[in-house]
Amino acid sequence: MAQEAGYTPLTRAQISAFRRRLAKYYGSFFIFLIIFTLILLLLENVGLPKAYIGYAFIFLTLALYAFIGILNFTRRLEEYYVAGRRVPAFFNGMATGADWMSAASFISMAGTLWLLGYDGLAYIMGWTGGYVLLALLFAPYIRKFGQYTIPDFVATRYGEKARLTRLVAAICAIIVSLAYVTAQVTGVGIIMSRFFGLDYRVGVFVGLAGVLVCSFLGGMKSITWTQVAQYIILIVAYLIPVTFLSGKLTGVPFPQLMYGQALSHIAQLEQSMNLASYVQPFKQALSNASAITAFKQIGLTPPEPITVRDWVGTPWQFLALTLCLMAGTVGLPHILIRYYTVPSPKEARISVGWSLFFIWLLYVTAPAYAAFSRWEVLQNVVGQPINALPAWTTSWIRTGLLTIKDANGDGLLQFNELTINPDIVVLATPEIAGLPFTIAALVAAGGLAAALSTADGLLLVISTAVAHDIYAKIINPNAPYGRRFFLSRLMILISAIIAALLAIPQFALIVQLVAWAFSLAASTFFPVILLGIFWKRANANGAIAGMIGGLIVCFAYMIANYIDPRINVLGLSHLSAGIFGMAANFLLLIIVSLATAPAPKYIEDMVDQLRIPVGEMRLPAPGTAPGTAPGVAPAGHD
Repeated sequence: MAQEAGYTPLTRAQISAFRRRLAKYYGSFFIFLIIFTLILLLLENVGLPKAYIGYAFIFLTLALYAFIGILNFTRRLEEYYVAGRRVPAFFNGMATGADWMSAASFISMAGTLWLLGYDGLAYIMGWTGGYVLLALLFAPYIRKFGQYTIPDFVATRYGEKARLTRLVAAICAIIVSLAYVTAQVTGVGIIMSRFFGLDYRVGVFVGLAGVLVCSFLGGMKSITWTQVAQYIILIVAYLIPVTFLSGKLTGVPFPQLMYGQALSHIAQLEQSMNLASYVQPFKQALSNASAITAFKQIGLTPPEPITVRDWVGTPWQFLALTLCLMAGTVGLPHILIRYYTVPSPKEARISVGWSLFFIWLLYVTAPAYAAFSRWEVLQNVVGQPINALPAWTTSWIRTGLLTIKDANGDGLLQFNELTINPDIVVLATPEIAGLPFTIAALVAAGGLAAALSTADGLLLVISTAVAHDIYAKIINPNAPYGRRFFLSRLMILISAIIAALLAIPQFALIVQLVAWAFSLAASTFFPVILLGIFWKRANANGAIAGMIGGLIVCFAYMIANYIDPRINVLGLSHLSAGIFGMAANFLLLIIVSLATAPAPKYIEDMVDQLRIPVGEMRLPAPGTAPGTAPGVAPAGHD
């Protein structure tokens, strides 16, 4: 990728000074966050209304995001798309952690583990394992290629049909990102409705304002530095409640170390209540309950309730979901483009290491979160008189995400009379632990940071797919920069509105929506990028067939199984539809590539150069690629 005119990289001395300045800024922000929280705790003790505390956190966070967005306003393409390729590995790791810690990770993962037990570990194993693949097989090569977007990479690598491959890749990026961003918007709506008293539908649009103020102005530059601050907020908010809950129940404030003791107590309580074992693996039946709820919410006649138990006790769904999430991780455009922002391929690999560390901090805690919350509920909620339940149950019943029914009329709450939506487990834990409302509001701010940080990156992918890949590279290659910026910002606004409208019906749990996005990413980008890096024989015909075929197969299985779980292979649910889409993509890409002419020599030479993950990429000079006129750069160049 040619450097933008007038844009020069930083010297080593400038980079060192830049890192010190960043450490000073974000260190100061961390101290300020702790002091701010302590002040609100003191004010709560002297009678400050809870509503004011909630508004204080929401104002602080949204004002911070707006300030960073304004501060990083830019009209340079290099900064707008890839933050100037100046982000140090440590801070890019933190920004990637925030980008990754979506509403699914922060809000829904612990809730999924709370509900599923052992089977929920597939999410942690899949999402963490995906970063290992990313470090080994993708990040340094993606950075060396030096583009702006993932469709840029696909179009340049499969350059013999650059326009068509770019168009297909851009459409796939839009579909994947739209599914993912819908889940984030759902999380924003849940937080706003519970902690700030807004209607869910109103909360969705209010929360999106926090996304627009930063991504609107500075693109990836604003998003990156906002995400670093968002990571600090979300990790502090995530760790505090479960640390207190661990100290309350075990006397040791290290939930990660006391996880085993929590499981032991859960097993004892389950045995005394004659409940199914929380740690028993492979116990989930296939069901269309989510489809029934979604059909009702959008006014359609729901399908008949169907539950399929034929595959209970088999590991195929667990293994398939783990693999699907791993492949989907390294196929997500908003994650891959983060490695365009670092100075070099070496920094990209180091950045993945830091990303894994920052993600590990939350993921190693999530199972403990679920276990300690379940322990508290079984010990202090189940078996209690319904008219004397803890106060936190009343507040969550009002949201509709917690329901209690005295089915047997004995006035005592049995476990099967309690229905908890998994999306509330993390948000409710501060109240479950008996912590002050200030901590609950801090957790809400953390959940909002997680949802908005991911939504930022996803909306940028959608907007650049339209403004950069479709408009500026296909429709009007001579479009001035000003028009590209305007269209990109307009598409961020339009995409945000579409995502909000899709989130209102709440088609599925947040973690289900995210699993769908991962299936779509695994079915479209994972095979094309992997073989594009490591197999010179892969050509444009194969890439186009693979992406289209993988997308169709994934969608077909996903929709069919979502509505009727009797339509399945080896008991795999719609969450694992990417297994079939990925297989179709690999098969079509290989067969079609072998059946058609190989890629041109200049592309094979480019792939050889790409597989040396050091230095900068030397793309073919203008006019050297077959089919380009003298002075016209091959696909991917500016």
